[in-house]
Amino acid sequence: MGKIKIEELLGSEAENLLSHQCKTIPSNQIHLPGPDFVERIFVPSNRNPQTLRSLQWLFNTGRLAGTGYLSILPIDQGIEHSAGASFAKNPIYFDPENIVQLALEGGLQWCGHHFWRAGAHVKKICAPHSVYC
Repeated sequence: MGKIKIEELLGSEAENLLSHQCKTIPSNQIHLPGPDFVERIFVPSNRNPQTLRSLQWLFNTGRLAGTGYLSILPIDQGIEHSAGASFAKNPIYFDPENIVQLALEGGLQWCGHHFWRAGAHVKKICAPHSVYC
């Protein structure tokens, strides 16, 4: 997507948003994404080898593989928030299959479901489209 298209999407706020320079956080405190993100940021920590392998796998799958970015659709139904409050305006999203479809349409590589909700849909929807639940 070119800058002109982004400016069109941002409308009257484009100039302000695109020319913003942060003055509150020094740039040396920001961990920029990149192909070496897991090695650079997580390896020096106390994470165990299995966790590091899993993180590396997360960052190396999907449409953003190897960039240091992840695109995840987080879903929270009934733990901290009730599904009724979250999805009352869009009742089709009570159905986990529709949530996975939303992730697909948004081009996301991950859909963070509760395990019991996603299980029935992983083989049917997620796996064929490289969306991981």
